[in-house]
Amino acid sequence: MKSWILRYANSRHATRALFALSFAESSFFPIPPDFLLVAILVTRRRYWWYYAFITLLGSLLGGVVGYVIGFLFFSSVGKIIVDFYGLNEVMQNLAFKYEANVFWTVFIAAFTPIPYKIITISAGFFNISLFYFIIASLVGRGGRFFIIAFIMKIFGKKVSSSIYRYFNLFSFIFVALVIAVFFIFKFLF
Repeated sequence: MKSWILRYANSRHATRALFALSFAESSFFPIPPDFLLVAILVTRRRYWWYYAFITLLGSLLGGVVGYVIGFLFFSSVGKIIVDFYGLNEVMQNLAFKYEANVFWTVFIAAFTPIPYKIITISAGFFNISLFYFIIASLVGRGGRFFIIAFIMKIFGKKVSSSIYRYFNLFSFIFVALVIAVFFIFKFLF
């Protein structure tokens, strides 16, 4: 993963790779775009807002595809994704969360390391308002990616050598955090 991220972060295809990863992660892929965003901003901090926007745009469009998968293609595609990640119970419990508050359910998943793809697919499956889904995703994902990008703009020079030197450790910690949040999400929902 480190070599792939570093190869694309320093290539002329960085923007396309960031968009594609953001898009895929929102609907079916397990690796979040945060790593690639950070790696790109190590050397391109001046354009932090541009790369945050590309990440947000890819994520929102991928989220809409996830919504469409849940709405139109759940039995053929969505169920395979939900089964692959073992989120059947979570999927059942999300109906209650959506009834309680659609905006906060989507926002929390969009902003945190909770697997966003389950929210995008379930939002379509449960036919929640596409408008509320997009607004909550825009605020949650936008907040997440723009905060990361801004932090890299401010502290990028100071942390860039640490990021490269301890990339495997940071990756392990991030993956452990994602797994922990995943299990917390699975058992709480």
